Amino acid sequence: MSVLDLARPELRAMQPYSSARMEASGGAILLNANESAWAPAGEAGRGCNRYPDPQPAALLRALAALYGVREEQLLVGRGSDEAIDLLVRAFCRAGRDAIAIQPPTFGMYSVCARIQDAGIVEVPLAADFTVDADALLAALTPAVKLVFVCTPNNPTGQPVPRATIERLARELAGRALLVVDEAYVEFADGGSVAGLIDTYDNLAVLRTLSKAWALAGARIGTLLAHAEVIALLRKIIPPYPLPLPCVTAALEGLSAQGQAEAAEHIRIVRAERARMTPALAALPGVREVLPSQANFLAVRFDDAGAAYQRLFAAGIVVRDVRRYPNLGDALRITIGTPAENARVLDVLNGDRA
Repeated sequence: MSVLDLARPELRAMQPYSSARMEASGGAILLNANESAWAPAGEAGRGCNRYPDPQPAALLRALAALYGVREEQLLVGRGSDEAIDLLVRAFCRAGRDAIAIQPPTFGMYSVCARIQDAGIVEVPLAADFTVDADALLAALTPAVKLVFVCTPNNPTGQPVPRATIERLARELAGRALLVVDEAYVEFADGGSVAGLIDTYDNLAVLRTLSKAWALAGARIGTLLAHAEVIALLRKIIPPYPLPLPCVTAALEGLSAQGQAEAAEHIRIVRAERARMTPALAALPGVREVLPSQANFLAVRFDDAGAAYQRLFAAGIVVRDVRRYPNLGDALRITIGTPAENARVLDVLNGDRA
């Protein structure tokens, strides 16, 4: 059985849009795409009178090397959000198919499903916010085509063991595509499961340059998956998803200097996370700091609303996650610079200076 048997048959048979840039490349005089012959004003717009490559070769090479996959196993889009949306549209028929999620988790999985009119099977995380694989597998119906697992999980920070990922991929074979969201994996101890793609054709992995690579504003996200899945999604992704300035920023970020800077920032975040965890736990009014392998900490308070307002009044904005299941007393605090983290501790300790 091919993993594409899980996808919408009408998309598998669809003739994709063929853009001018896809049909022909090279040449000195470009008159095939109805572009302006003149470059726009300003240095930032250099080259922007031309449509960008749909999947820029240099960026594909850099990301394939970074993630340890082949270029045909990689799709680049506008953040992980676009990949999530493409997956739901490709595998879920409106009003018939469904996705499975484990709340509390990243909200875009359910948003994309609702936009597609796909069902949502919710299997809550265990009391300690770990994935209950037995409960998840037992809850799946034949309608479920995508199972999303976020590791480390957002907004709680716990990783999912590699053995659990392998078990899910194995037992979902022929039933559903397992989508592992690794947006925060650079900050974790366990590493990526991207190396399992060659073993399980029903495994897909989401990666992003937004977090550890400091490129949230560039919106560069990547889906790693079996080549057949990538080829299908390339049929339905918009023809020019990656703005040229964003591609330039990504390539600079992935340069030798950019990788060295990212490694140093990751080291600082991990050290600060280890420092902030006991420091926050010792503050008055803090009930618990959830263990985290991400670049944030979920913190339970006696009065989370008052803590949020105290921080906001001091010019510090954190994420109020009280609307999430089992987090009705919690705020999510991103690990900032050492000075920013020190200020958070001072404010929560009653210092308003």
